[in-house]
Amino acid sequence: MATLTTIEWTEATWNPVRGCSRVSEGCEHCYAERMAHRFSADGLPYAGLTRLSRQGEPRWSGKVLTVPELLQEPLRWRRPRMIFVNSMSDLFHEAIPVNFIRNVFETMQRAHWHTFQVLTKRPERCRNLAKELPWPDNVWMGTSVESSDYLSRVDILRRIPAGVRFLSIEPLLGPMTQLTVNGIHWVIVGGESGPGARPMKSEWVRDIHKICVAGNVPFFFKQWGGTRKKAAGRVLDGRTWDEMPRWTIAAAE
Repeated sequence: MATLTTIEWTEATWNPVRGCSRVSEGCEHCYAERMAHRFSADGLPYAGLTRLSRQGEPRWSGKVLTVPELLQEPLRWRRPRMIFVNSMSDLFHEAIPVNFIRNVFETMQRAHWHTFQVLTKRPERCRNLAKELPWPDNVWMGTSVESSDYLSRVDILRRIPAGVRFLSIEPLLGPMTQLTVNGIHWVIVGGESGPGARPMKSEWVRDIHKICVAGNVPFFFKQWGGTRKKAAGRVLDGRTWDEMPRWTIAAAE
């Protein structure tokens, strides 16, 4: 059975890699770090992959593990679904061997009835390996961009030959008026949630939405976030925004 998820823009998760390390401000309150720490005792899947900081907060230990026994998992899921790849890690983490990344892509290519959403904060490694990987239409490639300081990730993503390239602008930590969406096929925006969540201003979200409308790019508003995420909801200007790439519609017809 697939690992179902409450993440609004996907249906299931697949985690053939465990563990990660921080690369930028968006990692400060990583949900995966907190979740992994719950399963970090000896004998559990994330043993040795997290530790507690001096303040008693979960932190990645820097150790990353591949899980070869999970490589074939999506091939056993017969019903087509949207699958978020490595929701608990980053497929392009520098510690992951190139051969293992190839094996993940080969599985995605074979499981052509699914749609795979790969998200990374390390698009430069993806770009460097792109010629060595298959890029079937069912593999979407995205990068996380939390503020204007990391817009260079968008430029790198544009040079990756995925059929669908998307941005996860979550947590949105500041205005992004210089964002351009040419060569991008989907944009997700969301506020940070959980303990210590940093605030997100509504005008930041509306500016990105305007950029998407002008560029004819589907816009998905995930959440306002905050310490009470469910209470804050995900309504923007009187409605929810659940737009998806047109490839999804075309593939379903």
